[in-house]
Amino acid sequence: MTQAIIFTNDNGGVSVCIPTGELPIEQVQIKDTPVGSIIVNTSDLPNQHNDFFDAWELNGKEVTINLDKAKEITKARLRAERTPLLAAQDVAFQRAMEEGKDTTAIVAEKNRLRDITSLADAVTTLEGLRAIKV
Repeated sequence: MTQAIIFTNDNGGVSVCIPTGELPIEQVQIKDTPVGSIIVNTSDLPNQHNDFFDAWELNGKEVTINLDKAKEITKARLRAERTPLLAAQDVAFQRAMEEGKDTTAIVAEKNRLRDITSLADAVTTLEGLRAIKV
């Protein structure tokens, strides 16, 4: 079974150190990681939530996911995904204005895209955060 050394890094996140096996893991822990680091089986890590790795936190002897950090990660993902869509709507709006066409649907879509990040605020699960799509 593969083991890893886990510790809270200077940024408040979790660092995962998987030794090469040249030295016993306990020696690597003493030599290369800060006091308070722990040795865990990699199967005990929340690897199914690697998309929220920056939200991992070391709480005692286990790694948990900070939901507030996961929400911020989701908001950043949504912002990146909506950027080209907003740009396309800006072009569509400009063309509609030039041609004297109705812009109601375009404005509604731009507002939906702008407000998409607020959906993450009410979500209470990681699955719910993943389900939010632009």
